[in-house]
Amino acid sequence: MSKYIFVTGGVTSSLGKGIIAASLAKLLQARGLTVTIQKFDPYLNVDPGTLNPYEHGECYVTDDGAETDLDLGHYERFLNTPTSQANNVTTGRIYQTVINNEREGKYLGKTVQVIPHVTDEINRRVQLLGQSTEYDIVITELGGTVGDIESLPYVESLRQLRWELGRDNCVAIHLTLLPYLAAAKELKTKPTQHSVKELLKAGIQPDILVVRTEHPIDDSIRRKLALFCNVEKACIIEAIDAETIYDVPLHMLKEGLDAQVMSKLRLPDRKAPDLRRWKNFLGKLKNSTGEVKIGLVGKYNELQDAYKSIYEAFIHAGAINECKVNVIPVHSEQLEGNEESIAKTLSQFDGVLVAPGFGERGIEGKIRAIKYIRENEIPFFGICLGMQCAVVEYSRNVAGIEGASSTEVSDTTEAPVISIMEEQKKVQNMGGTMRLGAYACTLKPKSIAAKAYGSTKISERHRHRYEFNNDYLEQLKTAGLRITGINPDTGLVEIIELKDHPYFIGVQFHPELKSTVEAPHPLFVSFVAAAMKQRSK
Repeated sequence: MSKYIFVTGGVTSSLGKGIIAASLAKLLQARGLTVTIQKFDPYLNVDPGTLNPYEHGECYVTDDGAETDLDLGHYERFLNTPTSQANNVTTGRIYQTVINNEREGKYLGKTVQVIPHVTDEINRRVQLLGQSTEYDIVITELGGTVGDIESLPYVESLRQLRWELGRDNCVAIHLTLLPYLAAAKELKTKPTQHSVKELLKAGIQPDILVVRTEHPIDDSIRRKLALFCNVEKACIIEAIDAETIYDVPLHMLKEGLDAQVMSKLRLPDRKAPDLRRWKNFLGKLKNSTGEVKIGLVGKYNELQDAYKSIYEAFIHAGAINECKVNVIPVHSEQLEGNEESIAKTLSQFDGVLVAPGFGERGIEGKIRAIKYIRENEIPFFGICLGMQCAVVEYSRNVAGIEGASSTEVSDTTEAPVISIMEEQKKVQNMGGTMRLGAYACTLKPKSIAAKAYGSTKISERHRHRYEFNNDYLEQLKTAGLRITGINPDTGLVEIIELKDHPYFIGVQFHPELKSTVEAPHPLFVSFVAAAMKQRSK
């Protein structure tokens, strides 16, 4: 039987529930347990697929094509194991299921209510992964903060599950904030006390309290929190601000979070966590011998979480290259000026990544950036829309295809070198209708991609509606564009490259989604290596 851990948050959002959950999971995994993490989000969207990146950060896509919360990226990066549709559930999906059940008569004419029907569906979803018998531990992160109206059904479900599963099979961890008042020069415990009281009103006594703080907490604060929150002193866990999120598992190990969880769940102490590979990664990350400057050309740069997986993939690739990667955001709309301003912006970089995105805004800036990069032989990496912009730029400026464009930008273009996928033409709903999830790709031997992967057969995750228009395939190949990655089933162009260039590659898929601490993505690793070579010139 799987055992369950619930992570709730209080006082304020963005305290790092996902990082704490992922760090605990890493420690338990390092002890030899099989662990998975799931995220329950209280918003009414069915999934984050239709959310603006400014609203909720990036939309993370799993192998099975689920559009999910970005916290699933943290789970995969820490555990080095894939997640799936079952690992992310929203209130929208819960209510959609309940309403469908009601329409189908499954409730036998009963009055459908939040309790028991909505909470029963939440409870069912919580236990799905545990019932698969694949996992010793299932960690569930409840989004939002305790006291939010939209979170109440989840908190009630947690109360019911603790009663049903028993204390030996279920642990509640509550993450709160200890604010520091500079004028008083002290940490204040009252917000945490009130947050725990909110949980108690809902019938839940937290077993472990993780307190986020800017300053170390001393014994007197631990005693005070233990007394007023009715938590054992040993279960007051300090979560001090870390230099990097990858330090947090080691901080939690030092605080004994995993040991307390093992004790609460009556699990035998199998072995000390084996974190040698993790520590090796941190050692390289913090003791780099090289440094590069990468320009990230995008349209959502105001919110770093919009490109979260890209930033993290650069951290992984930098560590394996023993190189500090300084990623500098460049808004694509800023590159729509004259050639001199574009050169001034881009000439400072050792490499440039043109990021994914949707819509017309900022497209011309990306295309003009790619022209400068290609002509000045700066290492280039284009992802999804970045790859499509590279095709448009090459079509216009090298292949001589007048008016070349994407139908995403201009549906009246006479030269749609990028066009909407055939199966997308009749799609009206926006959510969950793109080409999503993992697809195979066959690589051309001796290409940049094949050398990076060390293989000619790969599988990568997709999220797009538009594709390379094969009507222009031969014309572009004749003009010198190398097609080095093809989907074997559909003939879809997945990867483009240029031969006489230090490093120029564009990919239709999203490689950043598969980069982890223990398995940095090969394309990011090779791109950083190319940037290092560029810097040394």
